[in-house]
Amino acid sequence: MVRVFTSGSFDLFHVGHLNLLERSAELGDELIVGVSTDELIEKYKGMKPIIPFEQRFRIIESLKCVTKVVKQVKLTEVAQLREEKIDIVTIGDDWEHKYLEGLEWMKSQPDKRVVYFPYTPGVSTTTIKKIIIDSANQIVDAALQRESALDFCWAEDERKLVIE
Repeated sequence: MVRVFTSGSFDLFHVGHLNLLERSAELGDELIVGVSTDELIEKYKGMKPIIPFEQRFRIIESLKCVTKVVKQVKLTEVAQLREEKIDIVTIGDDWEHKYLEGLEWMKSQPDKRVVYFPYTPGVSTTTIKKIIIDSANQIVDAALQRESALDFCWAEDERKLVIE
């Protein structure tokens, strides 16, 4: 039984996240996913995630390629890798030349390995946030127009007009 571990923030879940999880699952029999807590994200990214931890956890938990989801309070923690009996850790290739204790520990073990996956081109949480910021006025205006149009289209409103 080969157990694969990957982790992330998974804020504003997108196809790049899905690609990482599906590719990770293909490497073994079970995929254990660590979802970073809001506090951990704020500590290493300097800002809170948009989507709260409990919701991000549920999203990842609902995916068919995921066997188990665990709370991640420290980035790629050795104790968690040992506890889950992980054989392979997968991670984005932007971490390839960065130090994480858990990755170094995995590399030092003769029967374990680390696999680096390239990011999905053109998609990232940061890119999505930028698009939202750049389009904020247009998004709000369109939503307000939709809501305004819906205010007059409810079946109950139409019945009231006929009765009156």
